[in-house]
Amino acid sequence: MAWSARRSLRFLFLRFKRLQGSPHALALGVAIGTFIGITPTIPLHTALIVPITLLSRSSTIAGVLAAGVVSNPLTFAPQYYFSWRVGDWLLPGRLSWEQIREILRQLTSGQSFGSSLELLGRIGQDAAAVMLLGGVLLALPFAIAAYPLSHRFFAMIRRKRREKHILN
Repeated sequence: MAWSARRSLRFLFLRFKRLQGSPHALALGVAIGTFIGITPTIPLHTALIVPITLLSRSSTIAGVLAAGVVSNPLTFAPQYYFSWRVGDWLLPGRLSWEQIREILRQLTSGQSFGSSLELLGRIGQDAAAVMLLGGVLLALPFAIAAYPLSHRFFAMIRRKRREKHILN
């Protein structure tokens, strides 16, 4: 069976369409998931989305789905690159492209796991500051746009369900 972009998009559309809850709670979950999904926190997406959506009384499932849409193997490289560019523009000199290339060269040179961890630890705080600041600033406009767009979508779905229920 061949992979089909159209089929995948239809599947995602149906998953969002079938979510239950108020348009506000669902849209807020989508905005939170979009924000966290774009930030360079890949192993922690779900661990961050769950408590934030629970505290904000928004949809955790909508948040996790949205994070999966915006953060996937097709988007990792551009997200990390632009997070670095924005972060480096605001905090210049803390993490240069030459440093990134050198780190990648050393990590792929076949040295031990301990040496790799030590290398990452040396550049850790500066790299984290640059990447997180850049990622937050990159994610903010997308999350702000995600709320009204998804609220409109979920309100429309709710209205159509109500109309269909009245007609039957």
